[in-house]
Amino acid sequence: MTRRPGIRRRPLLAAGTGAALAAARPARAQEGFPGRAVRIVVPYAAGGPSDIIARAVAERLFAAWRQPVVVENRPGAGAAIGAEHVARAAPDGHTLLLAASAHVMNPPLMPRLPYHPVRDFTPILQVAYHPMILVVHPAVPANSFAEFLELARRQPGGVTVGSAGVGNASHLAAALLGAAAGFAFTHVPYNGSAPAMTALLSGQVQCSFLNATVATQQVRAGRLRGLAATGLERWRELPELPAVAELGHAGFEVGAWYGFLGPAQLPAPVLAALHRDIAAAVAAPAVRERIAGAGLDPRDAGPAEFRRILETELAKWERVVRDAGIRAD
Repeated sequence: MTRRPGIRRRPLLAAGTGAALAAARPARAQEGFPGRAVRIVVPYAAGGPSDIIARAVAERLFAAWRQPVVVENRPGAGAAIGAEHVARAAPDGHTLLLAASAHVMNPPLMPRLPYHPVRDFTPILQVAYHPMILVVHPAVPANSFAEFLELARRQPGGVTVGSAGVGNASHLAAALLGAAAGFAFTHVPYNGSAPAMTALLSGQVQCSFLNATVATQQVRAGRLRGLAATGLERWRELPELPAVAELGHAGFEVGAWYGFLGPAQLPAPVLAALHRDIAAAVAAPAVRERIAGAGLDPRDAGPAEFRRILETELAKWERVVRDAGIRAD
């Protein structure tokens, strides 16, 4: 893998408050973990949902630990640069990863990754989630999910679905739905989310799977028609739309999740402390408000449940990529 230098954006809180912080360090270090600054690696550029969550949680952890908590943005290679950095870090709890669902979506498309997305990490806590929304251009003659399936099945090659690129979450969602419902989409990949959205709004493609926040804005503005949510339950902002899982496809789910991982083999006491303190941070009203403001639902899946989610999601996307014959560019 070609390495590219990451962007390390450090918040003001990481620098501490001079003498007061220095005085706090020895006492905290004597108590055990954390004994020094903790780094939260975000494998994406600053400003996105992962970054927002990491910085909100970092502020609370700094107050609780009396140790610097540094958020480092290390984007690149589909989040693999940041993930590899954490996988190779010492398993002492002082280097963490704020991972997103691409952590288990990308590996089937990138078989030469220098780490395994489950075995080389310790799950700590899944903290946020949002579904995707299946939307169509208003010119598409489908006002319901059932009408959409009928159209897709009788149209040669299926309806056209736009995405931000091969292997993107929108692409994988379409492949999963096509396999579940027994039809094929005609996939039209674009070089990024902006051109994909332009194509959808102009009617160059008939449908797409959008993240719930973007979809809500477009549906409420009347620019797109929402048909179904891809979470196991209806999306709170568009409760009139059914979930695909309600419509004869039990268990169907495609969502974007965010959670904290550490390197493999974190000591049990360190894992317990991280789980406890990050869960407390996420439960704080100010943090929950910032998570909700980013269009996400707070979640609280602890180490065992988060590991099960990682394993289940990885197996699902390995199957989808294999069966659909998807290959990364």
